[in-house]
Amino acid sequence: MRRDSRTDEYARLLVERSVPVQPGWQVLVRGNHLGRPLIEAVCEQIARKGAYPILQVSFEQIGGPFAREAPLGLLRVTPPLQRALWEECDGIISIWSPENAHEGSDLPRERLAAVQEALSPLRERTMAMDVPWVIAEFAVPSLADEAGMTLQEYEDFVYEAVLRDWDAEAARMRRIADVFDAADEVRIVGAGTDLTLSLAGRGGSVDDGRVNMPGGEVFYSPVEDATEGVVEFSEFQAVYYGTEVEGARLRFEDGRVVDASARVNEQFLIATLDTDEGARRLGEFGIGCNAGIQRFTKNVGFDEKIDGTVHLAVGSSNTFTGGVNASAIHWDIVKDLRAQGRIYADGRLVQEDGRWLV
Repeated sequence: MRRDSRTDEYARLLVERSVPVQPGWQVLVRGNHLGRPLIEAVCEQIARKGAYPILQVSFEQIGGPFAREAPLGLLRVTPPLQRALWEECDGIISIWSPENAHEGSDLPRERLAAVQEALSPLRERTMAMDVPWVIAEFAVPSLADEAGMTLQEYEDFVYEAVLRDWDAEAARMRRIADVFDAADEVRIVGAGTDLTLSLAGRGGSVDDGRVNMPGGEVFYSPVEDATEGVVEFSEFQAVYYGTEVEGARLRFEDGRVVDASARVNEQFLIATLDTDEGARRLGEFGIGCNAGIQRFTKNVGFDEKIDGTVHLAVGSSNTFTGGVNASAIHWDIVKDLRAQGRIYADGRLVQEDGRWLV
């Protein structure tokens, strides 16, 4: 079957910009059978660079038979051969194209936590940016259904979000990052929300298509013990491994979530926050900047980039942006500020209703 030319353009972007593959590299390519068109295009591009694609393809990208059947003690331990692949590879390209958009939601809480624990060696290396890596979205029916689109509509949506002039996007986002790099305190005000966090001593990162694809965010690791106030995620569901939490509300004191509630799946929210000590602290503050993404799709890889939103992640922080919070989870939750919202940097109003004032 003839491949969409946009798929080849996408693959070149991943191999040349997101993970700038060099001759002789061993590049881990992860995905499932539905991502075959993009996976094959990526492998071709890696080969043309004189490098080796190390292919890991599964049927289920979260969970699977092993996660459902293995003893918990075994499930939480990283297999030595898998650990060696993660530790020795020169780059990682992960293609996300699930057969079921709710993969993993069938796993009991303790099994999902064990799966996350086994991923710790990979997460530690990527969070430290010790290896170039990217997670790339590929349009499949399950994701189109979740987004309320036909497959063709969703394909167009994906390519509009990823095939952008990333050098121009980088320059625009750099100007936004400069505002927050110079600030010690950020205040977010919106529907049900008045939250203050500290960026003192922390530098930001501009995601211009080199880590996540689509790119389109400026993000920070907030000071772990300085978040105060309330945030209510009333506009969109908070989605974590296929489970949807509606109306999540978090109250922070001294950087820690001390009260959590939700209209739907409150017990799941609280149980996830109780995963470990670091799960109740803020690991990331991100600002959505991708003008090619305007609608919520229940896919956080896109939703956190919606222009005019912010996202807050509870759990592990990026060490390369100064974070020190450790956790088995990293849950990005999106807050829409386009209809009613303000962001202040050191008391100065810098964004109102999704529009930049700087």
